[in-house]
Amino acid sequence: MRRLGMTLGLLGCVGCASVTQGLYTRYNPETGQYEAPTHELVYQVPVEDALMTVRYLLGKSRLDVMEKEGGLEMYSSFIPDVAPPERYYIKGERLGPRQALVRVFRVRYVHGGTSSAETPEWANTPLFNVADAFLNVPGLESYRPAFGYRDMDVEQKLLERLEMAPSLELVGGNPPVPMRSVVMDGQREEGGAPALAPACGAPLEGASSLLAAGGVVLVADPLGTQEVPSAALRMVCEAASQRLPVTLGLSIPASEQPLLERYLASDGGAMAVQELLSESAFWRRAYQDGRSSGAMLWLVEQVRRLRVSGGDVAVAAIDSDKAHGNEREEQMAQHLLKARAERPQAWTLVLTGSVHARTTEVGWDGDLEPMGARVARALSAVRVLDVGFQRGTQFACRYSVWEEEVECNVFGISPTLDARQSSKQAAGLVLFTSPRPDGFHGRLYLGALTASLPPLQAPMEATSGSPVPARK
Repeated sequence: MRRLGMTLGLLGCVGCASVTQGLYTRYNPETGQYEAPTHELVYQVPVEDALMTVRYLLGKSRLDVMEKEGGLEMYSSFIPDVAPPERYYIKGERLGPRQALVRVFRVRYVHGGTSSAETPEWANTPLFNVADAFLNVPGLESYRPAFGYRDMDVEQKLLERLEMAPSLELVGGNPPVPMRSVVMDGQREEGGAPALAPACGAPLEGASSLLAAGGVVLVADPLGTQEVPSAALRMVCEAASQRLPVTLGLSIPASEQPLLERYLASDGGAMAVQELLSESAFWRRAYQDGRSSGAMLWLVEQVRRLRVSGGDVAVAAIDSDKAHGNEREEQMAQHLLKARAERPQAWTLVLTGSVHARTTEVGWDGDLEPMGARVARALSAVRVLDVGFQRGTQFACRYSVWEEEVECNVFGISPTLDARQSSKQAAGLVLFTSPRPDGFHGRLYLGALTASLPPLQAPMEATSGSPVPARK
C-alpha cells in the first residue's frame, strides 16, 4: 500500500463501545448523544491507504484480514469469544486519486440462513442499507451471514488515524526544487505597480483584548492552511490601526532574514518574488511542509503592503536550519527573544507548531522543553492560543510506515473533540478563564480549514530521498 502518516494517532480496542451507545452510532458533540450518522465521510487519501489503515487497526485487535480479488473488499477472521459468530467486512470505493469512501461493517452469522426477525430496524436506513452488502462475504460451514451494521467505532478510529495524525516539519538534507514563475494575488505578471492595499478584512472578534505594547502571542498550528495566515493578518492589521508597532514571527529559518528584509523593502513585483524564492533554501525545499505554504508567502506580501501604507510592522524569521529537539527549541526561543529585544514596545505575534508553542512540558517527551516554555520563563506577557476548527483540509508532511518515507500533500484534517468548533461557535478568539494544563490561554476559532499548497513544488520523482523529519 502507499503513503500515509501513521507515526502517531489514537489507539484503542477495535469495536469497543458501550451497550448504550451502540456500535453503529457516532458521538455528536452538538447534541451530546450517540447517533447514526447522516452522511458519508470522504477521506483525502488513496483508497489503498485507507484500507491498509483499517487492516492495521483490526490487526491491533489480533484479527487477520483477507483481501478479496480487486483489492477494494476485505473481511476479517472471526471475532474471538463472540456467539453467534461475527466478523468485519470492509468495502472501499475509489472516488478519485486521493478521495476514498470506506465502509466498515460488522456482520453476524446465523445457523441455517437469514432471519429477518433478527434484523435491527436501523440496519436498513438509507445510510446503512445492507440488503445486498454481504453477498460476497464467505460463509462458515452451516452458518451464513445474516445481517450487519456499520461499525462507527472502527470508522471513528480510521478517521482519527487518517486526519488526526501529526504533521512533520522537515529540516536538513532537503534539496532545492526548480524555479518557476510565481504570481501572487493582486500582482501583475508584466510591468505596472502591484496592488498596495493589504487584504486586512474585518477585525478578528475578541482579538483586541490581546493587543498591547510589549505583549507576545503565540498561535499554534495548523500551518499549511489558508485560515491561519488570514487570521494573523487581521490581528496584525488591527494592531497597526491602533498605531501599535508589530513584530510578526514566522517559522522560517533565521538565515532567511536578509532575504525577507530585501523583499519587504521591494515593490513586491514579480521580479522581487522571483528573487526571494530563487535565492532561498527554505521556499525551494523538495519536501515542503505548511511553514512554506502559499498562504505564508501571501502573508509576507500583505505585511509589505501594510508597511507601504504606513504600518510599523516587522517580520522576524525565528526557526532553525538543521537543529532538532531541545537544540532547535532553544534556537527558536533565542531568535524570538532577540526580535522582541530589538522592538520591546512592539506587539509580537508568532505563528508556530503546536509543540513549539507550549509553555509546559510535553507528556510524550519529558526531556523536551518547548520554545514557548523558554520564552514564557524570560517574559511575563506571553499568551498562547491553539486553534479550534471544523473538518477540512491541510497541506502537510506525514510519515508512511508502509513505505518508510515522507509524503507532503493535501490531507484531510479533523479536530479533536476538545478543539472542535460547533456550528453555534462563531469565528474569533475566546480566552479561557485560566490557562489549561498544557499552557494554552485561549482558542482561535477559524471554521472549516482549507489547504494552502507551497508556491513551489517538486516533481514526484525529485522527492525520492527522505529528509530528516522533526516533530512539530
